[in-house]
Amino acid sequence: MAKLAFLGLGVMGGPMAGHLQKAGHEVTVYNRTTEKAHQWVETYGGAMARTPREAAKGADFVFSCVGNDDDLRSVCLGDDGAFGGMTGGAVFVDHTTVSAAVTRVLYEAADEAQISFVDAPISGGQAGAENGQLSIMCGGDQGAFDRALPIMEVYSKICRRLGDSGAGQMTKMCNQIAIAGLVQGLSEALHFAQKAGLDGRAVVEVISQGAAGSWQMANRFETMLDDKFDHGFAVDWMRKDLGICLDTADEIDASLPVTALVDQFYKDVQKLGGGRWDTSSLIKRLNAMG
Repeated sequence: MAKLAFLGLGVMGGPMAGHLQKAGHEVTVYNRTTEKAHQWVETYGGAMARTPREAAKGADFVFSCVGNDDDLRSVCLGDDGAFGGMTGGAVFVDHTTVSAAVTRVLYEAADEAQISFVDAPISGGQAGAENGQLSIMCGGDQGAFDRALPIMEVYSKICRRLGDSGAGQMTKMCNQIAIAGLVQGLSEALHFAQKAGLDGRAVVEVISQGAAGSWQMANRFETMLDDKFDHGFAVDWMRKDLGICLDTADEIDASLPVTALVDQFYKDVQKLGGGRWDTSSLIKRLNAMG
């Protein structure tokens, strides 16, 4: 069993850190909102720290799951950042979806501090975190990944290294690009079925068994038809991720016309007041149009 720190106890990080504590590891948590850290300790045990640096002190592995590039820089390199508390040879594993650029900056900073940095963004949503069934895509040095893998396997169904630093984040961008198009397509199909006077559930029962089937269809069609979007991955966070995708596409000269279009559709959902709605709320935009 290892001595671990986990930074960020949101809807993803909280359950992930819980799995580690349940597995027998010694986990110290940090969260910007102290009350969440208190609640986590009451639920799972373990310990809490007042700063990322304090949480990381003496840890073999430090995990993070925070909000964005700036949040990650702060917990790593801020005045009370985790890097300052880590000892030589320790491994920092970041589960946040951020830009590959900030990942590479932190990889270099970690190397100078004689620690390792693995970018390890996740997919699977809140349910995947709670059930320990996440997909984890990693970038970084092979040795650091190999050391962290047995711990990440506690809350994953697949965890794979895709290449050097930044490769995990690039792969997560592929994930979000694919999801954007799938959700829009599913929204249009269900909207069309409703307008045509068809039973949406019966339609999905048939088409899900063929080439149109997808995770989004299997897990989101019922709540979409019921106009329920108070769960899952929020539109605000999806727009953050798609912004990273589109900025990176400009840098590497990739063409993402559908992604750019769906990003604007999500902007329309935000204007409807749906910033915290699940990403499947794209159908509400279509229904609002008549």
